[in-house]
Amino acid sequence: MFQSQVRQMSNQTLNDMSSLTLRSLSEISETDTVHLGVDLVSAARRNIGFLRSVDECQWLQQRATIIEAIRRYDEVWMPLISDLTVEGSTPPMVLPPFDVEWVWFCHTLNPVSYRKYCESRFSKLIGKPAIFNEENEEYALMRCKEIWVQRYSSEPFENEVESDSQDLLLINEDLFNEVQKQRFLYSKFSEPYMCELVYLIAARQRYRGFLYMMQRFGDGCFGFVPALDILLMLLTHQSYPTVYVEDLKDMWDYMGKAVGLWKTVEEKEVEETKNLWERTFDQPYEKAGGGIAVELDKVILAKPPLYWEVSDVDVNTKYKSMIPRFLLEVCVFVRFNARMKAKNGDKKHNFLRLRMVRCHRELKLDKPITNFLYDTWWKAWHLYPEFGTKGLMVELRGRGSHRFKGSKLLNSMAFYWNDLLRAPSITLTREIDQVRIVASITPPVQASYLLKCVPDRVTDDSGAMISDVILKQNNYRPQKGRWLSRTVLDHAGRECFVVRIRVGGGFWRRGAETPSSVNWEDRIIEIREGSWSYVAGSIGKAPAMKRFYRTYGFYMLWNLVYTLLLLLLPSSAEKVVGTATPKQSPEQWQAAWHFSTGDELLINWGSSTSSSGLSFCLKSQESSDSSAMLLRGRKMQYQDKTAKSPVECPDKEAESKLAEDEKEIDDGFVTLVRFTEENPKGRATALLNWKLLVVELLPEEDAILVLLLCVSILRTVSEMSKEDIGNLLIRRRLKEAKLGTRDWGSVVLHPSSLSTSSTSPYLQPWYCNANKVMAQHEDDSITRQLASNHSPVEGCEMLYKRGIIT
Repeated sequence: MFQSQVRQMSNQTLNDMSSLTLRSLSEISETDTVHLGVDLVSAARRNIGFLRSVDECQWLQQRATIIEAIRRYDEVWMPLISDLTVEGSTPPMVLPPFDVEWVWFCHTLNPVSYRKYCESRFSKLIGKPAIFNEENEEYALMRCKEIWVQRYSSEPFENEVESDSQDLLLINEDLFNEVQKQRFLYSKFSEPYMCELVYLIAARQRYRGFLYMMQRFGDGCFGFVPALDILLMLLTHQSYPTVYVEDLKDMWDYMGKAVGLWKTVEEKEVEETKNLWERTFDQPYEKAGGGIAVELDKVILAKPPLYWEVSDVDVNTKYKSMIPRFLLEVCVFVRFNARMKAKNGDKKHNFLRLRMVRCHRELKLDKPITNFLYDTWWKAWHLYPEFGTKGLMVELRGRGSHRFKGSKLLNSMAFYWNDLLRAPSITLTREIDQVRIVASITPPVQASYLLKCVPDRVTDDSGAMISDVILKQNNYRPQKGRWLSRTVLDHAGRECFVVRIRVGGGFWRRGAETPSSVNWEDRIIEIREGSWSYVAGSIGKAPAMKRFYRTYGFYMLWNLVYTLLLLLLPSSAEKVVGTATPKQSPEQWQAAWHFSTGDELLINWGSSTSSSGLSFCLKSQESSDSSAMLLRGRKMQYQDKTAKSPVECPDKEAESKLAEDEKEIDDGFVTLVRFTEENPKGRATALLNWKLLVVELLPEEDAILVLLLCVSILRTVSEMSKEDIGNLLIRRRLKEAKLGTRDWGSVVLHPSSLSTSSTSPYLQPWYCNANKVMAQHEDDSITRQLASNHSPVEGCEMLYKRGIIT
């Protein structure tokens, strides 16, 4: 009975709105809604940073710590701040200790409870100072400490309770539950674009629109479900209680109708809020970075396919050849104009096609016109492209008769990222033949680096490719030394590094001499920064390195003093940015490598004949606050979220098959996990596939270390298994897809937009189907080259087999 009354009142509200004039969201100002007494943009940035610090503080998640923090908040902080607060004036410039501030923050997110608490204890509402920069924050904290120590000399300023204490008395159970409820709050606002200024300005404007909608139609609705960006502004507003109460005093009764973050609502409640918004502003309610934040009853929302994490530093800026990669989130909504009804008979042959302006020209995502509606917006596409794609194109196309399989372009419209970034609410509306299209984006943020090693020609000791062209340039002096070479390409196909593996010494002279294998300890791995210097077609030289040693017998010595040489002779070694040297392995380990980064890699094959028996140990000789582990397979954020768990398997046979499939999928993958004081449970900073020589790494992880790990593992496994597992014996550049056709990682679809017509592995994270994404575009007969295809000048096939698999 009650629910039917709700629906009846909501329908009546929507019907009453049909006679109202639509407003543009960008036109809504403070005169139309309420005056915002705090800078919500700066306050939201500060709050997100604070929530991140709380999330990283494992000590603050302990029950004993929270109980003690609540006691300190209730018995010390609130009486102290109450004495300093003059009713009606600006809150004093003081901030409590970190643990107390967290309890205070959680308490303010329940405005009714907090207001009742303050008025019953202090007969006034206690506000929070608006402090948005580190200098003022440090001053406020130090001032608080001075007053705290002076008034409560027996009470330590910091929370000194033992985390395993069991005899603490809980004085406010409701507040404890409130703090517990908010402990995962940062997970809702952890996307890195949420701290971007343009996103927060757009969120503030949408929050104004949300308040405008509640003001006018609050009497006829029982609940308003905020979108994620609106919710961020609402919680930020609530965290400044005196400002919140003053700003919303004329609509205080309506604010209780805003659905809280941790509540579960029915889908029809969300639809009512969407309809109300659409009829108020003639725009879709959801947007990129502004989806529904609350949980829906009996509805499982698809999780984003990408892992976006805030990286405070990019250690790879020292490598000039590496260009950062930026991603953004895009949502495209479609709706018919009312006038389209008259042409209803023609639309069944038409469809919309989404394409990218650059980087992924073969992408074609089609949606039939018959899917669209007249009375509401429909989300047609949800994707994550790189900023380098420049924008998207939406084409209106018509299908021909049954005799023709193709389609005819009727009209098209472009949405460029730069135009969207300058648009109000980062949203643009276009119209194609009575079909309205709204595209919204999030600000681009730096994403993981993507690097892959592709085969290239054999090179000599100087780095020049073995070729008659080079021989002629050298006045026919024989090229000394033989190195297997791999070119490292980034996500856009740019050459970043050259990886070289030494396999032979000496030179080739017709009928006289041939290159010979070098000793095991001289089979080093070298990485040079930069691209090839091409002299004729695909023949070139690796990034130059001035020779400061005469023989490779001194290479081991050079590797050990590599760091010193960089300091003393930077011009001599500026292109060699990393080396790996094999060394005698300690007991219980079968292989060991020493890296110029100061790290040491130990590898064990185990008793298994497959790579599933591999185990690793990564040691750092440099003193550091962090430790690292190499875990076999895809771990943490790189795990396949769509994979079935064993409990979903109907029988043991299916469960066994699932386990075998997972082993096969994870074969060749290794996850690099860093452990720090902020992340005691570990944080995955890189994923590498040593079989395919492909890596993905966060900006905070060193690309050279990850590449050295990848190549060293492949070299070791090839030698142990006596098999060319990673095709290291290929000594020619293989043909790849033309740049811009489907660049690696240029577009990833959200699971909600995946369909049977868009199952391409190139539209998912590369590690979901690595073998297909990284497949070389060559026939097997070319990929598996015979020894007869190679020039004898390079050296015989046995030379490379000895250097790699024996």
